[in-house]
Amino acid sequence: MSNENNSNPVADYLTQAAADAWDIRGLADGTTTRDIKKVGIIGAGTMGGGISMNFASIGFPVTIVETQQEALDRGLTRIRGNYQRSADRGRFPASEVDVCMGQYSPALDMSALSDCDLIIEAVFEDMDIKKSVFETLDKVAKPGAILATNTSALNIDEIAAVTSRPEDVIGLHFFSPANVMRLLEIVRAEKTSDDVVATSVEVAKKINKVAVLVGVCPGFVGNRILFARQYQANRLVYQGVMPWDIDAAFNEFGFKMGPFQMSDLAGLDIGWRPGANTANPIRDRLCELDRRGQKTGAGYYDYDDSRKPQPSEVTAKIIEEVTGAERSQMAADDIIDQCVVPMINEALAIMEENKAQRASDIDIVWINGYGWPIDKGGVMYFADSLGAQRVVEVMERLAADDDTIRISPKLYELLETGTRFVDVDTGGLKV
Repeated sequence: MSNENNSNPVADYLTQAAADAWDIRGLADGTTTRDIKKVGIIGAGTMGGGISMNFASIGFPVTIVETQQEALDRGLTRIRGNYQRSADRGRFPASEVDVCMGQYSPALDMSALSDCDLIIEAVFEDMDIKKSVFETLDKVAKPGAILATNTSALNIDEIAAVTSRPEDVIGLHFFSPANVMRLLEIVRAEKTSDDVVATSVEVAKKINKVAVLVGVCPGFVGNRILFARQYQANRLVYQGVMPWDIDAAFNEFGFKMGPFQMSDLAGLDIGWRPGANTANPIRDRLCELDRRGQKTGAGYYDYDDSRKPQPSEVTAKIIEEVTGAERSQMAADDIIDQCVVPMINEALAIMEENKAQRASDIDIVWINGYGWPIDKGGVMYFADSLGAQRVVEVMERLAADDDTIRISPKLYELLETGTRFVDVDTGGLKV
């Protein structure tokens, strides 16, 4: 039987999409790269530690900086534990644990980063904190060092503006756990130089990441689309649909984790502080009860010792008290329509603003970073299975009840021209 007859259209599409993502348009001909020999990481928490392992594992010397000795010790203990578990599972010889840990130079002052060629900041997701870090980096980092932020949503142009060398600043958005997840969003800011972009792409290949170049906008590509999904999932909760029913629809669709399962895994207290009154009062109430997700044994769900989730009557009562809505049922297909179709609309808005190079890049982000079911090919590939007419109908119905929803003009353009979603192409980023 010929290979042609054995061809899998989704697999073929994703293979080509993964290859295309490495094609960075707009770089000047003959762009050189900077020599990266030593890496600095600011923050030894879960994210910073995970990022550091990508480099230490392949022989890069890593200087890792924390503000307190206790936090530094805790981070290094976690890193060693991660390596030891991998060795125990036979992924590499036990002797390699000490070899990898030998790459680390722990420090409590950022001046220790003065000889690093690439410095990645992985501190708390707060603009003022990140600005303070980059103001200090501007003073201590050597000329020509690449200054990268791991922010998942903040404005990198604003961060770069506090330095005297914004051309050296770029976003390197790793996904948690960073030592496991392969996706890396390389975020080109307005003044990022060509050689910094080219070097970041080269580094991504060395540490075996799947890299996608994106532009600066709230949430970049992956999280911006995720925000659109979460907004609709929260709307459903306010209509009385329980989180576990929403998650069940996503599980049936092919996601291993639905929106609220994912929130519990990540931790509900991300970006939350005691006493806070945020735009999500249900989350606030849960956190005040120390229901902060899997790590505390309760979040939207209740968890047993094996972390198996169970629907929670505590959460259900909080939802009823906050929303005033009676519990209701909704068909799984209708839940997917309301949550997934706005993701498609947001993806088109990203393309409209030239914050991604091509539609297939968006699919690579969602396949590799967010658990999009592979058999459905990604957000844009799935959109073509629905068709522009169906997407328009769902978006117009949702917009009729919500004046905050903006339907992308590109959606009507695709409907009029018959262009496929996967063929939308910007030709390069607009920065």
